[in-house]
Amino acid sequence: MVKFIHMKKVTCHDINGEEQEVEKDQLIYRPSIYGILIEDGKVLLSKQYDGYDFPGGGQELDETVHQTLQREFFEETGLQVEVLDVMYGGTSFFHPTHSKKYEHQFWNCPLLYFTVKRTGGALSTEYFDEAEKTYANLAEWIPLSNIDDLKFINSVDSVAIIKKAAKFL
Repeated sequence: MVKFIHMKKVTCHDINGEEQEVEKDQLIYRPSIYGILIEDGKVLLSKQYDGYDFPGGGQELDETVHQTLQREFFEETGLQVEVLDVMYGGTSFFHPTHSKKYEHQFWNCPLLYFTVKRTGGALSTEYFDEAEKTYANLAEWIPLSNIDDLKFINSVDSVAIIKKAAKFL
């Protein structure tokens, strides 16, 4: 028989790696979906604060995983994409201290990272929400040869995910 251990407290991290222990009943469930777009030996990354992340974000209750990724990718880059294959799945316990709107929340974030293919659009910041306008910049095409030197502001091994996606495509 398998025994499951249920934690009463969880350690959440913020974008700076600072940690805070919280009671499990303080957590909000927030699935987050991200896209990996690779073209011509470059990956498209969202420039945020002093680092990079993949375009993507939180799933709304009335959305499928693919709809979330297509909406978030468009909002953060101006590009329309077709969702291809899952490259990574995991969980992040996150404290969004960088956001005035969510700074008092603690999230349990199932994470899904998909390869995507561009189907239209042009790079733009036009579709940023008010919060994104304060910390995000125009998405950048980064040569795959430079990804080891980047600072990522997420809790996953972004370099490994990009390399896996590059081999897959």
